[in-house]
Amino acid sequence: MAARDGVDEILEQWAKERPDLDASPIGVIGRISRLARELEQRLEPVYKEHGLEPGWHDVLATLRRAGPPYRLRPSEFTGALMLTSSGTTKRLDRLEHAGLIARSPDPDDRRGILITLTPKGRKLIDRVTDAHLANERDLLEALSETDRKRLAELLRKLQLGLP
Repeated sequence: MAARDGVDEILEQWAKERPDLDASPIGVIGRISRLARELEQRLEPVYKEHGLEPGWHDVLATLRRAGPPYRLRPSEFTGALMLTSSGTTKRLDRLEHAGLIARSPDPDDRRGILITLTPKGRKLIDRVTDAHLANERDLLEALSETDRKRLAELLRKLQLGLP
């Protein structure tokens, strides 16, 4: 018999109580939801071990991936981080206070600013990224490389297909 999880129990309960319902979406959505929470709990300790507060990794990694000069406008973070502009501002304030990013006027927009990864921030995100990716590989250990590729394809298809 295949291993069972909590979602199997939920599906069985619905089948017993409401056999007229097609509860099969719970098999996917319920597992994705539970898995997302579980993965976040297992990613945060690596960030914390390297002195990052929750949410900082995303900002630093976004700047690092932007490539030299590791600079973006705040509006570019808002979309990438799925935060409101006030949420982004608060996060940027804390990162600036820690010396990991710097703000400067945008020469192309008198009202705008640019966010730049500082050398200290770059060193930190490079160090954290190695540990982060090793942690992610460990978390995916139950899947073969073929399984990981197929799952990534299916999740992409699901995300792009959302209305």
